[in-house]
Order: sequence, then C-alpha cells, then structure tokens
Amino acid sequence: MAQLVTRSPDGIARAVDDLVEARVFASRSDAVRAGLEAVIERERRAAVGRTIVASYRRVLQDDDDLARSDAATAAMIAEEPW
Repeated sequence: MAQLVTRSPDGIARAVDDLVEARVFASRSDAVRAGLEAVIERERRAAVGRTIVASYRRVLQDDDDLARSDAATAAMIAEEPW
C-alpha cells in the first residue's frame, strides 16, 4: 500500500484531531483517507457530468425525442394509483 505524507495548517490538523477525538474517525490517517476518497469521488462524478453534458451538446434532442420523453412521463404518471 502506498504511503502519502503531507503537511497541513495547524487549524486543519486541530479540526482533524477533533474529529478523531469525537470518534468520527479512528485516526488522522482514516480522516485524511476519507477526505481524499470524497474528493476523488466528487471529481469522478463531475467528470461523468461533463461527459454527459458534452454528449447532449454534440447530439441535440429533436422534437421526436422530446415527444417520446413526454409520452413516457405521462404513461408513468398514469400508472400511479393516486
């Protein structure tokens, strides 16, 4: 397993220590790992979002696409028991 070593401002280190003391994380390493995982996941999701937007911009929806979408939505609503 790779090891990352970093320096952080005192305020961040104190905040991480507070989280460890509150038992949100078992250790500083666990807190840092969770933070890195969250950043990686956020960036992965943002990249997927950018890819989806780029695809919609490349292949624009036409009236038939919108009509099919509207019909599918109306059918789903009609199936509801309310």
